[in-house]
Amino acid sequence: MKLTVLGYYGGYPWHGDGTSAYLIQSKNYNLLLDCGSDALLTLEKVLDPLQLDAVLLTHYHHDHTADVGVLQYLWQLKSGDKKQTLLPIYGHTQDPLNFGALTWPGATIGKSYSEADVLDLGPFEISFLKTHHPVPAFAVRIREKDSDKVMVFTSDTAYFSELADFASRADLLMTDTNFYANKTGKKWHMTSAESGKLAKLAQTKKLLLTHLPQTGDLEQLVEEAKQSAGTNVHVRYAKKLLELTI
Repeated sequence: MKLTVLGYYGGYPWHGDGTSAYLIQSKNYNLLLDCGSDALLTLEKVLDPLQLDAVLLTHYHHDHTADVGVLQYLWQLKSGDKKQTLLPIYGHTQDPLNFGALTWPGATIGKSYSEADVLDLGPFEISFLKTHHPVPAFAVRIREKDSDKVMVFTSDTAYFSELADFASRADLLMTDTNFYANKTGKKWHMTSAESGKLAKLAQTKKLLLTHLPQTGDLEQLVEEAKQSAGTNVHVRYAKKLLELTI
């Protein structure tokens, strides 16, 4: 299983780098996880978008869906060999208006998932956990069936204890880390210290900080996460076009 970071900021793009979007590949299967701003342009540097097998959206905030519309236009208008006539886009149905927009006649088709579902997508088995966020959002656990390797993406969420069980012993944990450790008050995203704590409790091997803030020193973010995670977890922050083999 291979992960390529296409975008990693929270909220809005910054200095040429976009918001949440990740390409996950295995056995010639190409899954786009979230589709934030700049996702399509960056994807084109590593893969013809017409070779996508599926898109999976964790929720419908714009920094995770901004490029869905232009991806639909591309799929409709661009000539070339497509893996399939209609590109499936998976999303939850707790927001019927946004879910309905995932279907674009002649280009894409919306496919639903719920917290109780386990999706069987090519080489992957994908399960879900509803997170703590102002809109319905879902963490995803992606297991590569042949290798039994596991990647967990928290999506957007405040810290809550059930995340540790969901992420248990993941080979890679990607966490929403929008805040430095000194953040106080109401939070709908995790701090660096909370991301590290989650990695430690879940006994994950690697921690990738994502949904990053546009301000401050990201190396400080990593050091704060390391202090909570302990020495058994390798911690780094996401960068554009970072590739990781899981």
